[in-house]
Parts: sequence; structure tokens; C-alpha cells
Amino acid sequence: MKKNRFVALVLFSIFVWLGINHFIPNDNFIAKPNNYLDENLDDFELRLKIEVETHNLIRENIKQLNYSSHEDSYQFKKHNSSNSSSVAILIIACNRPSISRCINKLLKYRKSKDDFPIIVSQDCIHERTSQVIKSFGRELIHIHQPDQKEIKVPSKEKKFSGYFKISRHYKWALNQVFNTYNYGTAIIVEDDLDVAPDFYEYFKATLPILQKDETLWCVSAWNDNGKFALIDRNDPKLLYRSDFFPGLGWMLTRKIWIELMHKWPHSYWDDWMRHPDQRKGRSCIRPELSRTKTFGKIGVSNGLFYEKHLKYIYLNELPVDFTKLNLTYLLKDEYDTNFVEMVYRAPLVGVNELKNKQIGHSDPVRIIYYTKNNLKSLMKLFGLMDDFKSGVPRTAYKGIISFTYDNRRVYLTPIKEWQNYDPSWQ
Repeated sequence: MKKNRFVALVLFSIFVWLGINHFIPNDNFIAKPNNYLDENLDDFELRLKIEVETHNLIRENIKQLNYSSHEDSYQFKKHNSSNSSSVAILIIACNRPSISRCINKLLKYRKSKDDFPIIVSQDCIHERTSQVIKSFGRELIHIHQPDQKEIKVPSKEKKFSGYFKISRHYKWALNQVFNTYNYGTAIIVEDDLDVAPDFYEYFKATLPILQKDETLWCVSAWNDNGKFALIDRNDPKLLYRSDFFPGLGWMLTRKIWIELMHKWPHSYWDDWMRHPDQRKGRSCIRPELSRTKTFGKIGVSNGLFYEKHLKYIYLNELPVDFTKLNLTYLLKDEYDTNFVEMVYRAPLVGVNELKNKQIGHSDPVRIIYYTKNNLKSLMKLFGLMDDFKSGVPRTAYKGIISFTYDNRRVYLTPIKEWQNYDPSWQ
């Protein structure tokens, strides 16, 4: 199969070379008036630069394929999901040389290269970023998304073309991890994420729960409401189920990818994941204290939410030995019995009572909401992220949103007879 890919890339390289020659001026071109040359010179130089960069990219991919037949059995070893416990760390990269910060943290906390092989998938033609990635040598695998063509984007979405490229890249990279390298599980990390000291321990411990419970479809390292004042920093081992797909450092299995890959969207992949057609009533595991934190203010989203929320997310600093803990409380039957019932046993209080410190105890309390606007105003009041995706508020499980206020656990809840999310809540 690799040989066929190699031959195909060689043929494509020849095609590109012929294309370059097609644009090199011939005698008829030179015979044109000088103003013709002036008008077309810039266009010609741009085309030539693109063709040369594409040729260099193809040559690099050919080198990678050649390298696969040599001695580096680690870098290109195929894994079988039926007998391998390895979990691939897939870093999604493009044009950020600061990816070195992300990689350095991942390498710092990684105890086993075999248990957690790192694959960096790079989109874009950005030599400086490529050199940074290559500088880590055999500590990781560097692959390059080969399709650098401009994507046809609906005219009304031209300014969002970056989201189309990201979705294309995710699909290609995940196919590489699951269908080329044959890993059974992957953790996706964007190139602008810091990770916590117990990042690997967290995912290693939650993987058996993800594999066992069919009502789960991901594990995320991220708490959307993980600001310093909204979390219990004294309980770093606390984990939740969430109906909201968090992303930003998340784990999925090959089984889930096979389900998703044939219908993967052309853009906005994360919101697509949150749609009922994909979620199918399933949940993710997420932590009280985030195990990732973004340092990338500048990107395709142009800093959306960064200044108001993302830069204030607290990254856990105290490692937890999750693999020594019993995490079966996260299995649906047990969780719904214990957590949900505990929430509804918490006493109801009014917003003013809580804000004015008129509650005579320090136990958890509950505030009920009835409408979308009611909930939205409460989320704004307490500094929570106040948007909905397909009717699901961030971090919610069965409509319950958990956070701390003034060092007290608070639950925003619907009525106990709540049945399902309303997709019209947007």
C-alpha cells in the first residue's frame, strides 16, 4: 500500500513539474509588449511560488514514505487496536511556531513513548512551523496534510473559510491515526494548548470507562466554566458527565471515528459534533479542573471568547493518581442514581439569598430555571459561558449546570420532570 502511495506521489510530482513548465514564458510570450509583462509578472511569480512550495511539500511526503521502509520501527510501526494499549496523541498544527510550547509540555509529562506516541499533523505551507516540529526528531511523528487547494466556500461564508480548512484537516488527520497507523484510541490536542501534569494519567484512567459505557462518546480535558472563581480547587479529582461536547483536548475511539468519518462536515466540525444527529443522547466525561488551557488568542476564531473566558481558565497544578481511583461512579446508571438525585436533594434558594449571603449553611444549593432567557440571565449573572449549542448549555448534564460561587457548590437545574433539551434554545 505504501508503495502505491509512493508511486502516486511521484506521478503527482511530475504533473506539478509539467505545470510549472507550462507557466514558464516561451518565445510567443516574450514577444508580447512590455506592458503585458508588467501586468502579468506578479501573477506569474505568485503562481510559481505556490507551485514550488507544493513541490517541496510533495518531496517531503515522499521522503517520509521512503523513511518508513528504514530502521525507525517506532515512528512508522502499525498498531492493531485489538492488542495495543497505545493511545495516539494527535496534535493539530498549521502555522504556529509556538507549537513548541505545546510539544514541550506533552514531552515533559509523558512517561512512555510507546504508551502515548505523538503524531503532529500539519496543515498549511509554513516552513518556520515545520522546522520547529522537525527539531523534535524521533520524539514524534510529523505528517503533512497534502491537499493545499483553496476550498470552494459559499460566498456568504468567505470570511469563515478557515473553518472549512480546519474541518478538512481534522478528517484527514483522524483518518491517518485510525486508518493508516491503526490506533484504537486518540487524544486530539490543538497546537495552542498547555497540558496539566496529570494529563496522561487522567486519560489513561478514564479510557476503560469510555470503552465500557456505550452512553459515552468522548473524554475531554476541558471545563468550559473552569474559571478560578467557578471551580473547587480543593477537589482536583472531581469528574463529571456532560451532554455538551467540550473539545480542547479530547479522546475518542476508533469505533466512534468509523461512525463519524463518512459524514464528516465540510466546516464547523465542533458544532456539528454537538448536533443531536451525532451526539445521539451520548455524553462526555469532563473534569472540574481543566487539564488543558489555551494560549492561542490569535487564530481562525479571531479571539472569540478568549478575552472574556478562555484566558481565565484554571489549569490544574496538583497531579491526581486517577488510575488508583475507582471511577465507576461515572457509569451512567450509577451516576444518574447518585449525582442527579444528590443535586435535586440540595435546597432551593433564590438568587438574592445567595448573592447577599443570607444562607445559614455552607452546603450545596440549587437554583431552578424555567425558560431559556431565565437560564441565560443566570449564567451571565454568575459569569458562566451563556451560549447554547443545539439547545445544550455548556457543561450541562440533564440540564444541570454545576459551578461554585463564593466557595459554595451551586447547581442551576430545570424542573425535576425535565425530559430533554430544546434545540430552539440558541
